[in-house]
Formats: sequence, structure tokens, C-alpha cells
Amino acid sequence: MAAGSAWSGGLYVVLVLWIVTVTCSAEPGRRQISMQLYPSSHLTPQAGDLLHVRAVGDNDTLHYLFCSQGAPTLLLIHTNSTSSEVQVNWPEFVARNTSGSLKVEPESSLMYSSAVVFSRLLEYDDVNDTAEPTSDLFPPYDLQNFTWNPINLSEPMALLCGTDASFTNGSLCLQLSVFDSEGRGEAWPHLLHSVNSSQLEVWLDGIPARATQSRFLLEMHAVGEAYPLSTVDVYQSIDDEYTPSIFKVSQWVSSVNGSSDVLGYALWKPVAYRQARPALEDATPCRHSVPRAQSGSTVTASSGLIRGFFSDPKSMALNVSFGLAGEPFYNVTRFLSWTLLVGVGSPPVDSFSPLVVAIMAVGLGIPMIILLVGGIWLCIRKSKGASSTSYEPIN
Repeated sequence: MAAGSAWSGGLYVVLVLWIVTVTCSAEPGRRQISMQLYPSSHLTPQAGDLLHVRAVGDNDTLHYLFCSQGAPTLLLIHTNSTSSEVQVNWPEFVARNTSGSLKVEPESSLMYSSAVVFSRLLEYDDVNDTAEPTSDLFPPYDLQNFTWNPINLSEPMALLCGTDASFTNGSLCLQLSVFDSEGRGEAWPHLLHSVNSSQLEVWLDGIPARATQSRFLLEMHAVGEAYPLSTVDVYQSIDDEYTPSIFKVSQWVSSVNGSSDVLGYALWKPVAYRQARPALEDATPCRHSVPRAQSGSTVTASSGLIRGFFSDPKSMALNVSFGLAGEPFYNVTRFLSWTLLVGVGSPPVDSFSPLVVAIMAVGLGIPMIILLVGGIWLCIRKSKGASSTSYEPIN
């Protein structure tokens, strides 16, 4: 009877842990997603595509603007209204000579806005296999000068691919995904996303390398009015369940005067992949530089979306470099992919899955149950032994 009670108690502990984990990871809500090319226009402008993704929540709206007019740019606008709309003055927007050609209505509903601009692709000849770009950098590819194909919609995803005039083949692509619920990316690195985030996967496919030992870097600008993404925090994790062998997460965050309250973020794991359908051995580490302040006028000139929305943009920039010393060079597969999240509020935090929690509970619970059952059994044996050897008077 005692052993049965102990086993029942152990099973009860496991069940409680499972319920607590599932309850804590419950998603906060869902968003209604809609996509529209060329908002506020009945014609197709010739200067580049503009995609508007509207994600409506219970009491707010996220507006994602994805644009190929100039350097590819993702602009995120958060409003406190479920009826807010994006308005575009197309003649002014295409002319790219004034701010205010793209705005959100009502303007009083605006809570936060931030943009990420993919500005340049850099290549260097790593002749000594040090993975340290120095004087061996080739002239950079300026992404504002790429020829961008029309955005290909496959809701809730949008694909944008472009080429440089010097390419004989190959392309650089960006795929935007917007989410109506919490979950994880289907492909590695399986980033955890929330309803307040979007995902951008960037890949190089067949781009001709200018050296046999080429490695690449991607330059990005974070743009905002008052508080652009400024600091990269790197967090350690003890769990690599979803991204094997990767125990770090990098978070490029925006905060008010260094406070702990995060307004927005770009998040990634320091890993890229050398195949479109990668196996574990196709993973390659990546690193980021320290963000540095940049001229707002420079990034404004490179991106039509930044020019149209921000009146006084502040900009920070960093490079993400792919590959470490001893890692295979780009020419081995001529493919490289990297994924990041862009969102508002605090970044999603990885936690153990219910399966891992259950395994841990069983692994820790069984020894405790064995000790408990053993202790009860010893107590019973001692009690019986004491009663059989005690002196009983003869009547």
C-alpha cells in the first residue's frame, strides 16, 4: 500500500509539472493577418515594391512595411488602435525627396516604430583562414543598387530576390514571415516567435565568389526616431533542443535611456547554414560587430521607406560575419542562409519544452521515489523486528 501511494505521488508530481509548463507557455492571443502590395494605390509604381502587412490584435495593430525601393527595408509600426491605417502619397514616395509621404492614421495612435535596412554585402579573401576581414575586402555590393524582382506573395510569407549587375548568376533573397500566433520557425534554427514579431531569412544562393577562399559579411542599419536598436545583448542558454550545439542568443534591443524596458528588438542565434535544406554538419558560426552610430542622412538616401516615413532618423549599424577560422569557405556550397526576428516589446525567451520537463521530472522523480519506498520498507522491517524480539511476560 505504501509503495503504491509513493508511485501515485510521483506520477502526480510529473502531471503537475506538465500542466504548469503548458499553462505558462500558453500564447497571449492571436492576430488577424492581411497583406497588400502598393497600399493606397490602384496602379503599380515602377520604382520598387512596397508590401503592407497588417496584424490586428485585440486592442492594437502591428504594421509591417517591406520595401525594395533602394536598399531592402523592413519597417515596423505599432499602434494602440485596431483601426489604424497606413497612408501613402505615391508621387512623393516615389520621388524620394521628402519625409511624410508614408504615415499612419490616426497619428495619435502611434506607439513605436523601428526599421531594419540591409545596406551592403561585403566579401573578403580569407587567404590565411583567420576569418578576420582586414585589407582583403573586395569593393562592397551596395544593395540599394541591386535589381530587385517583384515581391512574391505566399501568405503569410513574402519573398524578395535581387541581383547585382556584376552577377553572372545567383541572387540574394530575403523572405519575410509574419505570425498570427506563438510558435517556432519550421526550419533551423527554429527561432521562437510571438504574435509581436516577424521573421526575416536572408540567403545567398549561387552568387559568384571573387576568390576561392571568400567569406561574406552583411551590413545592417537599425533606424528609429528617438530610440533605435542600440545595444546587442548575448544570452547563454542551457538548452539546445531546437538548435543543436548552439547555446547563445543575440538580442539587438531598443530601450529608453538604458532602462530595462525593451521597446523593440532584432534577435538571432549566432549560426548560419551552408545548405538550403541543412543537416547538423552544415551549420557555421557567425559573429556580429559592435553597433556604431551612423549618419541619418546616409541611410535616408539609401532607402525610400526610411525617407518616406522618418523625419529625423537616428541610425545604428553593425556587421554580421559568417564563418570562423577553419570553417569551410563559401565556394564549397555557394549557399549561405541566416535568420533573424524583428519585433516589439520584450524578445521571446526560450524555455524547456513540456517533453523535456517531463523527462527531467521522471529522471529526478524515480530516484526520489525509490529512496522513499526504500525508507518506508526499512521502517516497516525495523518495526516488525522490534516487535518480535521484545520481552513478553508469561501469564
